[in-house]
Amino acid sequence: MRNTNLQNTAVLIFANSAKVDARNKIAVSDVKLFHALTSHTIKIVKKSGLPFFHITEKEQCGTTFGERFSNAVKAVYNKGYANVITIGNDTPQLKTHHLIEANNQLGLGKTILGPAQDGGFYLMGLHQSNFDPELFVRLPWQRFGLFNKISQLFKSLGSDLYQLQVLHDIDDKADVITLLNFFRQLPFSVFNILQSFIKNSFPIALRHIGNPTKHFTPNYNNKGSPFLFLFCR
Repeated sequence: MRNTNLQNTAVLIFANSAKVDARNKIAVSDVKLFHALTSHTIKIVKKSGLPFFHITEKEQCGTTFGERFSNAVKAVYNKGYANVITIGNDTPQLKTHHLIEANNQLGLGKTILGPAQDGGFYLMGLHQSNFDPELFVRLPWQRFGLFNKISQLFKSLGSDLYQLQVLHDIDDKADVITLLNFFRQLPFSVFNILQSFIKNSFPIALRHIGNPTKHFTPNYNNKGSPFLFLFCR
């Protein structure tokens, strides 16, 4: 099935508020960081031109992560969209071109996964016909090997799987150190917070990074679709 209408696809930002993220991720408990990550995520989604929905803990329904995530995806489909691209807010390397590439591949009938370095995924794009909420709930969410499991699920459903490049997400301080070595791929605001956050904890880790701030050209454009909220029904 070829999708020629951009509005057939919506982006789901499945991410808690900065306050809750900072509380849940104790190793990187910094509200400013998660504010910056969410702002960056919304910015790149707006630049894609795709409609989007940000579902925080206030709008999520379910007792487990799998239930909340599956219900959020289903709620977007119930809004009338044929395709959903899901992302979080913890992958600062994510760019607008990843979303556009995912949407283009959806238009060719593919199912898209963006693998994270830790064995999970940072992006998933799929047509409603490939979404089985009961199977999704049973996946090993927030565990090592999730990417392999969900890849196997899609293949068992006969999906033509398209894989994006591997990116790093943020779960702990080790992830922060790793990302600082990819500073050219990070938004300026996020890099500054990451650098400040890690400086006191692991000062030796910054010796090999130098002073990368001089290489940045900040981009403050903030255009696109309105910020929409979706509520479970």
